[in-house]
Amino acid sequence: MRKLLLLLLFIPLGCAQTNTAETYNKSAEEKYNLKDYSGAIADYNKAIEINPNDAKAYSNRGVVQVDLKNYYGALADYTKAIEIKPNYAAAYYNRGVVKYILGDNSGAVADFTKAIEIDPNLAEAYYNRGIVQKII
Repeated sequence: MRKLLLLLLFIPLGCAQTNTAETYNKSAEEKYNLKDYSGAIADYNKAIEINPNDAKAYSNRGVVQVDLKNYYGALADYTKAIEIKPNYAAAYYNRGVVKYILGDNSGAVADFTKAIEIDPNLAEAYYNRGIVQKII
């Protein structure tokens, strides 16, 4: 049986709305890269408090949540990122991975399909969708 490709898409943050939120986002990225996951979560929390409409901050916090095995927290973060930015292919893809981990295979296929609709070049979504469809 093939394994699902568990590549999560970590999106470097562009310009945030305020310098303070941007500073927290950059700090969170640095902490994540150093595997200081609780520090990264704390900084993403601060960035989101300052700018609650930062879809990338929610999505990147979701990536950290997955590394902490807080799958329901990650699911909530990806869902919020999608609510803010409905055409966010990486958030759909990452949410699909989490749904697969949680056993929601039909939900995973739906999210991988939506990611593909938004970004037809997202090869990982095609691969994972195919793996999950074989399971269903």
